[in-house]
Order: sequence, then structure tokens, then C-alpha cells
Amino acid sequence: MSPPAVELRNVSLRYFTEESETEALRDVSFSIGAGEFVGIVGQSGCGKSTLLSLIAGILEPTAGEVLVEGQPVTGPSRKCGYMLQQDYLFEWRTVLDNVMLGPEIQGLDRAAARERGRELLRGYGLGEFMDRYPHQLSGGMRQRAALARTLCTEPDILLLDEPFSALDFQTRLALANEVWRILKREQKTVILVTHDISEAVSMADRVIVMSRRPGRIKVEHEIRYGRNGGRPNPFDARNEPEFTGYFNRIWNELEIHVGG
Repeated sequence: MSPPAVELRNVSLRYFTEESETEALRDVSFSIGAGEFVGIVGQSGCGKSTLLSLIAGILEPTAGEVLVEGQPVTGPSRKCGYMLQQDYLFEWRTVLDNVMLGPEIQGLDRAAARERGRELLRGYGLGEFMDRYPHQLSGGMRQRAALARTLCTEPDILLLDEPFSALDFQTRLALANEVWRILKREQKTVILVTHDISEAVSMADRVIVMSRRPGRIKVEHEIRYGRNGGRPNPFDARNEPEFTGYFNRIWNELEIHVGG
């Protein structure tokens, strides 16, 4: 039996400075199967993004163990691709040259990676823009280019840290739908960190709800919709009768209260 794509075992993390100690995460355990799309939600400062940094090998846990495909994480790995909130495209490089950044850093075959980059850009509707510069793209197009850059190194696991939050609402909905289709087609394992409950419930197969800091796993929800045709896309999922129930339960679990 294959090991989980990602597994955390009793992971805790503390930050130490000369003045103080901050407990960011406490005794976090979960596993994610290959090809699964998991959303992680929680209030600001609960350690959502910290979890992605641990999985990516950017941070080391104070206690516990992080494994990717059954192997302990000891540093950054080609198995994981990390897509951030900002696209961080280099304005002086063409779109295609931006997509090539990961393969260049990792020392991959440049000719093969360049062809892969062209294929990705054409598939994401950017074929006519690969020789243009980032300032010539819309916000949604820039994020699609950033996704192509992340996938050009062919990672097995994709870590998404608030990837749509800088976009206007309409672009955000359209791009979330588009990215979901791409990642399902590519059969990637995906971990999406978001503060947007609707985004998590519409995109993910499972949603993990985190407590306030120090972050712990509060509850997990398997997201299931009743239609016979299988899992609806994110746009259609928002119109399913189960959507509101999941949203309300997670809202209450996050204990987000608006004062009157």
C-alpha cells in the first residue's frame, strides 16, 4: 500500500526571539492521499501558511515529523510546488522566461522544460502572450502564468497559499474554477490555504479547520455533494444544497463573531 502523499505526525512549532517565545502550532497530525484536494481554513495567525512552509521544507518543526510520500522532509524538495498569494513574476523577463525560472534553479533540462512551459501556457490560454511581459497581462492572466511556473518543474504536490486573494471577486471565481479543472486534470495532490470558507468548500474534497494560535486541528469535513454526475466544479458547487450547510458549520467552528 502506498504511503500518504503528505503526513504530519504530532507536529509542533515554536518561534524563539531574544524577547519572547511564540507557540505557532501544537500537536498537529493529518494525512493527505495522493490526488486529494484539501483546504485548510482558520483565522489569521493560526499557522495555516506555516504548515505549508513545513511541508515545503522551508521550516523545521520543533517537535514531530513531516513526511512527503513516506520520506521525512529534511529540506526543499522537487516533489512540492509552492504558489503564493502574489505572483512574483519578474517584470524584466518574458512570461515564458518567468515560467522557466523553476527549472533553471533546479538545473533541469532546459530544452525539455521550455517545451513543457510552452505547452502549459498554451493550455492555460496564454499561448499568444508567452513572449510578452508581465505588465501586459491582467491579474488573472498573471496568476495563470504563476501556476504554469509552479507546474513547470512537474511537482507531485501543489501548495497554494491564498493564491486568489489579490484578485477582484469575479476574476477570483473564474480563476478558482479554471485552476481546479487544471489540477484535477493533472491529477495533482493539492493543499489550499485560504481564509475564504466559500473557496475551500467549493474547491476541496476535504476541509481542515484550525483553531486559534497555537494552531491545532479542530475538525475535518469530507465535502460531498449529492449529484449523481460526480464532484461539481467550484462554480456549480456554490449552487448545490449542501454548500450552505458546510459553510455555516465551518463559520461557527471558526468562532468568527461580528460585534453589533
